[in-house]
Amino acid sequence: MTATLELDEVLRLLREGELSVEGRLVDASNATLYCVAELGGVSAAVVYKPVRGERPLWDFPDGTLAGREVAAYLVSQATGWDVVPPTVLREGPFGTGMCQLWVDVDEGIDLGALSRSDHPDLRRMAVLDAVINNADRKGGHLLPRADGRVQGVDHGICFSTEDKLRTLLWQWRGTALPDEAVATLTALREDLRCALGEALHPLLTVREVRATAARVDRLLASGCFPEPSLDWPAIPWPPF
Repeated sequence: MTATLELDEVLRLLREGELSVEGRLVDASNATLYCVAELGGVSAAVVYKPVRGERPLWDFPDGTLAGREVAAYLVSQATGWDVVPPTVLREGPFGTGMCQLWVDVDEGIDLGALSRSDHPDLRRMAVLDAVINNADRKGGHLLPRADGRVQGVDHGICFSTEDKLRTLLWQWRGTALPDEAVATLTALREDLRCALGEALHPLLTVREVRATAARVDRLLASGCFPEPSLDWPAIPWPPF
């Protein structure tokens, strides 16, 4: 029922709608609940990840993954590329957590073939991942929609101050950034100094926000998609 809603209405539904837990996504490494959000007679399927269900990690502070998911959405929105579904931080049945609009996917799409393709949304996603330092872009995190668009989810381990980019989307490595990406990154650099930076500070540390801006600067200085690091595994495991 969200197809006819404006984005601000979708975000209000995510923030304020009553959450009813319908099930759990058992393949997820952290507690990931399939829910229905309902507000004023409007409902939508959503994913709810409570902070208390986050598995401790050695290289990310405990209890920060939900905020990083929201931060990734905010950066995606700032680019105008809409490659991350609407995502908010809110209270839910099991405490504070991330709440994200559920995206129905085209089950007929081969994710392996898609992840190796030149789809424009994947090119944008590769740039976004370089900005947010995504350490876990797996094939299963790609959502091919019925309308031909592709979005990405599971951004809990992003925004580290250390270079941790791990992704399946290396097909553009070392090639020149498209003009669209250069223009978007140029605007994003300014936005990180202003409204976007302010919005990220409650979700990330000051050092993490500064590191994000520094990655944008490096991308613009190089003018190219990043190359895999020699000091860090280039592809997440498992890749799907």
